[in-house]
Amino acid sequence: MGREATCHCQWSGVSGQCRVLLESNELILRGAISRRTLISSLTHVFVQGGELHLQVGEEAVVLTLGADLAKRWAEKIATPPPTLATKLGISPTTRLLLVGEFATDELERAIAQAATTDGKNPNLILAGVRVAADLDYALDVYAHHPSNPPILIIYRKGTSKLKGPGKLIGETEIRTLLRQEGFIDTKVASVSASLTALRFIKQAHARI
Repeated sequence: MGREATCHCQWSGVSGQCRVLLESNELILRGAISRRTLISSLTHVFVQGGELHLQVGEEAVVLTLGADLAKRWAEKIATPPPTLATKLGISPTTRLLLVGEFATDELERAIAQAATTDGKNPNLILAGVRVAADLDYALDVYAHHPSNPPILIIYRKGTSKLKGPGKLIGETEIRTLLRQEGFIDTKVASVSASLTALRFIKQAHARI
C-alpha cells in the first residue's frame, strides 16, 4: 500500500492543489500538476518546516505536507524498497533447489543472490508452475527432501480461460492442494507485473 495526501504542490514554477501518491517505486501527482516519476530519480530530499523539498533532474519540487508527514515521507523516500531476493528470502546463505522455469530478468537477478543453485541440501525450494501438472511435479521433487525446507510456488497472476490440462493454475488451487498435503502458507510476495510467489512450509506432523 502506498501513501497518499492532498496538499499544495510546486513543481518547477507551476503550483496548485494536488493529490499526491507515494508508491513503493513512484511519486505520482494528480490535479493542478500531473506528474509521475520513479523514487530512484529523486535527489536533494530534505524537510523545511512543513515542506518536503526534492529534486527531479533539474526541476525543484515542494510538497506542503505538514512537518510530521513531510518527515515521514522523506524517510520513506530515503529507504530503498526491499529487493526481490529479500522478499523471497534469498540471501548469500541460501542453498536453492530450482524446479520449473524462471524466464524473467527479475527472478534471475534474485536467484543469482543465492549461495548455490545446485539443489544439494537445499534450505529453500523455488518452483515455477503454470499448470496443475507442474505443481504435482514440484511436490514429487519436494518429497525427496526429508529436511522439509520452505517451498516458494511462483505462478501467473490472473485467471485462465482455458479448461483441462492447459488451464493455468491459480492461487486458490495452489493453496487448496498444498494445505491438503500438510503445508501451511506463510507469505505472499509480488514477483513482477505478471507473477506472484506463495511461500509454504510443511507441518512437522504431516507426511507426503
